[in-house]
Amino acid sequence: MANIKSAIKRAGTNEKARLRNKAVRTHLKTSVKKFDAALATGDAKAAQDAFNYACKRYDQAAAKNVIHKNAANRKKAKLAQKLNALNA
Repeated sequence: MANIKSAIKRAGTNEKARLRNKAVRTHLKTSVKKFDAALATGDAKAAQDAFNYACKRYDQAAAKNVIHKNAANRKKAKLAQKLNALNA
């Protein structure tokens, strides 16, 4: 553990950020699982709602720098491909 006061403060800040990032990533994974479940049922309306929610979560994670903006866009595009395949 750090002995310098500023290093102790920084360790606390890092821990808070780690917990926040973990929570955001967990919400992301849950929203994607709900989307996949809606796709499996074949319900287009539920899949669209789950897609919108997952995209919102990806945008929020990118805004908080939990994941990179391009990674969020790439993952949203993959979800959109799955949704379009269901609707086609």
